[in-house]
Amino acid sequence: MDYFDAVDILIIQAEKHFQNVGVKMANPFYIVDVFGEKKYQGNQLAVVNVREPLTDSAMQKFAREIHFSETTYILSGKERNGGYDVRIFTPKTEVPFAGHPTLGTAYIIQQEIIRKPVKTVGLNLEVGQIAVDITYKKAQPNLLWMKQVNPVFGRLFQPQVLGGVLNLPVKAIDDKYPVQEVSTGLPFIIVPLKTLKTVQQIQIDKEDYFNLIKGTQAKAILVFCPQTNDARNDLHVRVFCDYYGIPEDPATGSANGCLVGYLVKHRYLRTSEISIRVEQGIEIERPSLLHLKAREIDNEHIEVKVGGKVIPVARGKIT
Repeated sequence: MDYFDAVDILIIQAEKHFQNVGVKMANPFYIVDVFGEKKYQGNQLAVVNVREPLTDSAMQKFAREIHFSETTYILSGKERNGGYDVRIFTPKTEVPFAGHPTLGTAYIIQQEIIRKPVKTVGLNLEVGQIAVDITYKKAQPNLLWMKQVNPVFGRLFQPQVLGGVLNLPVKAIDDKYPVQEVSTGLPFIIVPLKTLKTVQQIQIDKEDYFNLIKGTQAKAILVFCPQTNDARNDLHVRVFCDYYGIPEDPATGSANGCLVGYLVKHRYLRTSEISIRVEQGIEIERPSLLHLKAREIDNEHIEVKVGGKVIPVARGKIT
């Protein structure tokens, strides 16, 4: 046990004492970077360990104050039906599921609540219970993997519609594959592009974007191409989600879960089972790496898994 472990134990013991005698404690929060290979990469996440109840309004206001893609709230330090109750907020609204918040929150639950290595942490989200498997290196979490719900394939779009939203010529979109809504808990419009250059050139036309999503289940757009910045990676991705208060997301586990289901469904890599590396966030200086796995079980079911690293950055308390 090092000095910081000993301090943490003393803090926990003091907080339990104060709670036992009726003294209210501030709610601690943690900042982690998810899907980064090191600190200050990947997607930022704030996780609040709720010790004193917070109203819905207070949760939304704190998420807006932090202004990361998402902020999560662990509602209790006790398991319920094999999982921990968690809520997820963007700066604008609550969402039923999101990828990097699921992994980052599972990391904090393991580190700050369970406080010992465990194989799996369950999160009770609005979309249902999501299991996060954790692999360890020298007793510390290395890669975290979540199994997402079965992909649902929805509406198809004409390429020229998305070309207008993305400010790209229609010929930039790969017409060998569909432009389609896909959901593994949170829907996205998946757009296949041909080249890295066109992905880098995207400038969202906000008027066209908001007009489009008036009539769609999906409120965010994932674009991808087979060319990459790093030769070790398989696909390059960008995700645009202004509807949720974030113009571009640096690493999006939920969207990439939709993507990997799409890749299997439409045989983009000519196989029914894939394991790939996806880069995202480079254009906004938050380079991210997501590990994606999927396999077709039958005509109606595709198993989807998304993995990545979680790096602790900071901790504090809501005053």
